[in-house]
Amino acid sequence: METFGRRLRAAMDTRGPLCVGIDPHAALLARWGLPDDAAGLERFSFTVVEALADRVAVLKPQSAFFERFGSRGIAILESTIRQSREAGALVLLDVKRGDIGSTMAAYASAYLDPDSSLRADAITVSPYLGVGSLRPAFDAAAAHGGGVFVLALTSNPEGPSVQHAQTAAGRTVAQTVIDEISQLNAGASDLGSVGLVVGATIGRTGHDLSAVNGPLLAPGLGAQGGDPAGLAAIFGGSLRNVLPSYSREVLSAGPDAAALRAAAERAATACGAVIG
Repeated sequence: METFGRRLRAAMDTRGPLCVGIDPHAALLARWGLPDDAAGLERFSFTVVEALADRVAVLKPQSAFFERFGSRGIAILESTIRQSREAGALVLLDVKRGDIGSTMAAYASAYLDPDSSLRADAITVSPYLGVGSLRPAFDAAAAHGGGVFVLALTSNPEGPSVQHAQTAAGRTVAQTVIDEISQLNAGASDLGSVGLVVGATIGRTGHDLSAVNGPLLAPGLGAQGGDPAGLAAIFGGSLRNVLPSYSREVLSAGPDAAALRAAAERAATACGAVIG
């Protein structure tokens, strides 16, 4: 069974280093001239999949924007995941789950078990009940060739008060998360399957990402203020492992499929010039 890290490396090398979010929030639906209901959600999501799933490395549906429409929204999410994967894109489901014990195991089963209709290639998780609480997700990913992206250094203004806080050992909370994930990826060839989420707008923070040996998701590029040129300052020698993520900058080009493709191509070219 091929690991997620190896599949991601191959996808980034062949399709370019780009992740595009599928974030069908009400304002974007309105911009596309779509109703803010399940029918609009379906049209939006399937247009993005049809335009981009055969050419970008990763598509990243934000689960909350599907969940708000109840069972119909979840059914559309299932179809979005399935069709994206069938077209060759890896699917990173943005769910940011974080819990303990059997509850975390249930989340892991829902999103990473091949028998689940919501099964994605990878998910996002929150470590703030302790990185060890995420063990069921790490185990499920390892068992089924999946991936896990752990929040580490986010770009929201509330993040630093927690992530930059000092532990008793003198490290920041974020550095503790980074170090624990680095241990999980130790010895992985090509690229480990446990990654980190590091915002593209955070600038230099003094945190050391050099030993992670896993993918580094960088959300916040484009309309959210991040610029590919700034990635070098954040990631330094780990640039080759960075997966830049765009949402509004690309999605706002819709609903025309050709315009979506052109926007994604511009983003991929800009990021490729920095990452190499």
